[in-house]
Amino acid sequence: MNKRSQEFLSKLINAISPSGYEDEAARVWIDEARTFADDIRRDSHGNANAVINAGGSPRIMLSGHYDEIGFLISHISDEGYCWIQPIGGWDAQIPQGQHVVIRGRKGHVHGVIGKCPIHLLKNDAREKVTKLEEQWVDIGAKDRKAAEKVVAVGDPLVIDRGMHHLQGSLVAGRGFDNRAGAFAVLEAARILAKLKPQAEVHAVATVQEEIGLRGARTAAYGVDPHVGIAVDVTFATDYPSMGDATKKFGKVKVGKGVVITRGPNINPRLFDLMVETAQKKKIAHQICAESRPTGTDANAIQISRAGVATGLLSIPNRYMHTPCEVVSLDDLMATAELMAHTCARITTDTDFIPF
Repeated sequence: MNKRSQEFLSKLINAISPSGYEDEAARVWIDEARTFADDIRRDSHGNANAVINAGGSPRIMLSGHYDEIGFLISHISDEGYCWIQPIGGWDAQIPQGQHVVIRGRKGHVHGVIGKCPIHLLKNDAREKVTKLEEQWVDIGAKDRKAAEKVVAVGDPLVIDRGMHHLQGSLVAGRGFDNRAGAFAVLEAARILAKLKPQAEVHAVATVQEEIGLRGARTAAYGVDPHVGIAVDVTFATDYPSMGDATKKFGKVKVGKGVVITRGPNINPRLFDLMVETAQKKKIAHQICAESRPTGTDANAIQISRAGVATGLLSIPNRYMHTPCEVVSLDDLMATAELMAHTCARITTDTDFIPF
């Protein structure tokens, strides 16, 4: 991955944009898209759309959501502590003892999620997980009046973790679910701008996936694509404690390429085209099976309007929905390249009727 793309990815990961508050990530994504896209479109839901080869045919929608899990402030106590509600699916073990950053009225505000010291916990309490609704944020305010000068009820917050390089091509950070996908669809669009496809391609960064695939539903209705390819992260099964998961999800390894999904949520002819393209272009890839509608944008896109020929590409991710998700930069670029070269092969003569 080149330096410019790495800088774009880092800015995207560092944006504070939980579901419903995606504007920070949107600004980063749109600024990058403006450097090469034919047209940039936005809607009232918050989806951003970079168009390549406007006026071409057929219409293809590439989708990756740029919202993340997080919290919002639900109450500020007289003592100045901020009580919070989760946005998206949280493991209650994770937030306590973490640094957080809040998008306050006048800028970012730092705080911590408090925890009673282990010395003062009774034996039974040491073995229990504190419920999310019993966790609070301490911003250091002396009382409610002082806190309300910098934060307000409804302000969003996330765990304060940026992107860090590990060994080789691996990186760790918060929000790769699914800034990785939003990054990959725009990188695919960047490649397509040079490949000059016959199709009109809409690279769409969608909102509110973590609370019900909401942005993909409205974006797909607006774009009205003939073909859709969603990009999300998927569960890597290459680390300790994932034993039985391999039986369900297969052997999915970080650094071994993009994952191409097969199953009822996927158009079989589009699946075959993506696999054939990966083989032809020597793009590292893995195959997984999903027996039901996936919990991704592909689900919403497939059943939009009269139905869309839909595919799903996934980026292997360790430790999903934690502040230390791990992905491979090589896998991200493999995903972008496969999308781009697949789209470049689609013409008005490409038949996606499954039988």
